[in-house]
Amino acid sequence: MDMFRRYSRALIVGALVCAGVGTTGAQKRSSAVPSSPSDKAVIHVLNRIGFGPAQGDVERVRRIGLAAYMEQQLQPDRLPDEKLEARLAGFGTLKLSTQDIARNYYLPAQMARRQAQRTKGNDPAMTTDTPAVPGMTGMAPGRPGVEGKDRTPEERKAAQAERVVLAELMQQKVLRAAYSDKQLQEVMVDFWFNHFNVFAGKGQTRIYLTEYERDTIRPRVFGKFRDLLGAVAEAPAMLFYLDNWQSSAPEGTAMTQMNQQDGRRQQRMQRRGAMRGGGAGAGRPGMAGRGGTMADLPQARQNRRPRGVNENYARELMELHTLGVDGGYTQKDVQEIARAFTGWTLSQPRQGGSFRFEPRMHDNGEKTVLGMHLKKGGGKKDGEHVLDLLAKHPSTATFVATKLARRFVSDNPPRALVERAASRFRETDGDIREVVRTIITSPEFFDTAAYRAKVKSPFEFVASAIRATGADAVNALPLVQQLRELGMPLYGAQPPTGYADRADAWVNTGALLNRMNFALALSSGKLRGVTPTAAMSQQWIASGALAGDVSEPTRATVAKATEPAQAVALLLGSPEFQRK
Repeated sequence: MDMFRRYSRALIVGALVCAGVGTTGAQKRSSAVPSSPSDKAVIHVLNRIGFGPAQGDVERVRRIGLAAYMEQQLQPDRLPDEKLEARLAGFGTLKLSTQDIARNYYLPAQMARRQAQRTKGNDPAMTTDTPAVPGMTGMAPGRPGVEGKDRTPEERKAAQAERVVLAELMQQKVLRAAYSDKQLQEVMVDFWFNHFNVFAGKGQTRIYLTEYERDTIRPRVFGKFRDLLGAVAEAPAMLFYLDNWQSSAPEGTAMTQMNQQDGRRQQRMQRRGAMRGGGAGAGRPGMAGRGGTMADLPQARQNRRPRGVNENYARELMELHTLGVDGGYTQKDVQEIARAFTGWTLSQPRQGGSFRFEPRMHDNGEKTVLGMHLKKGGGKKDGEHVLDLLAKHPSTATFVATKLARRFVSDNPPRALVERAASRFRETDGDIREVVRTIITSPEFFDTAAYRAKVKSPFEFVASAIRATGADAVNALPLVQQLRELGMPLYGAQPPTGYADRADAWVNTGALLNRMNFALALSSGKLRGVTPTAAMSQQWIASGALAGDVSEPTRATVAKATEPAQAVALLLGSPEFQRK
């Protein structure tokens, strides 16, 4: 084992300085998808539009042709995926509505915690309802942590049920990447979730995650960008994560509108009361606050009511979702867009409620966004007009094209490619499938300069290792836990920027040592529920998954391994396998 660690450290040093693998130089830019591709070209495609080659993939692609395979991947609805569906069949929460998830899993856990707090003499109002998030703390999904020692049996049972939802969601993400035949679709789901990132650890956001990925992101990864943008804007997960569900017109404006609406209603009721002999103060019980000020509301209602405009969503909508940080907007635009989205809120968020537009929370005044004038009284259409404007803005086309080109080609994609992809975005009214097709069939995509030019993220590394080894993950929870230890907990990116898409975020000595440790655990069968297969061989990984691109230092190190599992682990931890 000491010898193995010494050799693995040598490979890690190599990974830190490795600039790339394969030939270099400028390829003639007259070709796109090669009609007679080399094995390296096929492996390149499998690495970039999927999570790496599995045994038999190269032969399968050659049978149908590389261009046909890529077109299949661009049309995932036409591909069957029965084997993956069989793996996911046991995850009962994946098809549940958010309301069912809240009612059957999260609310019982909240009630159990509150009851236990009362029993122990604690004030439930001074405690949090947010539990530990699986895979993001020292507690693995489905496994009680140290904090569970003082729990009652009811608390433990409720907490265990609560963890099931996120644990199943995390497992399905790993299993889809490792085993789905719709590889490009899974890449795009991962890409767009990261682009429109939400953090599972923020309060009620976790209740909405299953629905967010399943119903908001997944069906639209190849659709029109405007449709995806609009679905995200109304998604409860995003509304809660960026606090827009609490964003309302400034108190004076909101109360003026309420005065106008409710004051007239109260006058009518007063008139009816006077006719009945009830006097000027007669009215319906419970009308406190109507026609008055926010301070007239009962304290409980004051605490529940949103207060003021929140700019979080407006800022991220422009900086991260559409225009980009250099997209030409100002702080004034942020403020005006925030006003446009007041009233975009949730009905009964703790019960898993859905999106609703609340007119009383909306600032109906005039607004000006990036030079576009919005007339007063626009209501929900204010936000819709903003989304239309941003989806068609030239900066959005460039920003989205740049991120997609960075995902598929290189950390610093060629400017000419970005410009062509952005042009295609504008020509097709933001058709994502056509933009992706432009990028992955481009000469730049197949240029030798792009070959193994990107470093795998931890998620890509784990999925590609499972595919390369053919390991059978009956239980994916150990893989979820490994991703946490590799620094990439699933659904665990706290900032709205999501996880980094460049190499410098993932390449350092500690991270690569952890990758080597994972590779050894995988190849030696030490991950519970993840079984190495008899077909796993260092020869195929070297000649197939790596297409023979194994450096002499790597070959020499692997040759010194004393066991087959060590040899496989050293290949998986090699500089070559870290790149795609």
